[in-house]
Amino acid sequence: MQIKIIYVGKTKQSYIREGENLYLKRIKRYCSLSIDWVRDEKINSSRMPEQIKEIEAERLMKSFSKSSYKIALDKDGEMLTTEQLTERITELQKRGIKEIVFIIGGALGLSSHLVDRADMVLSLSKMTFTHQMTRIILLEQLYRSFTIMRGEKYHK
Repeated sequence: MQIKIIYVGKTKQSYIREGENLYLKRIKRYCSLSIDWVRDEKINSSRMPEQIKEIEAERLMKSFSKSSYKIALDKDGEMLTTEQLTERITELQKRGIKEIVFIIGGALGLSSHLVDRADMVLSLSKMTFTHQMTRIILLEQLYRSFTIMRGEKYHK
């Protein structure tokens, strides 16, 4: 199975890149995982937030195929336990899904248009995180899910 994380905005903080690299190395044992980004749109008073999110959504949608199983990360999405996330990934594997794409918006979030087109909308917490920290939390949960699938001792 291929997992792809696509997000808006360039990563500037080295600690975020270090965290991503740590989990990328760990997850490589279980699946093929890639992380990619699209340019964010400048936020200014001449455009409404939804217009900015739509421009970013168009860039995001060019980064994955229509056949990919799309999971949009959004504050209003479904909240799962780690075990439930593991069950969903396992179910998708059994269904023969070849690629899961996790989509993370920029500073303004994702456009409602893109969220509506997703196969699933997931919330990592009721708390608000930066879109950069969201990637680290998601990667850690994916790693934890794969260790659960394999019966390994990381998950407690």
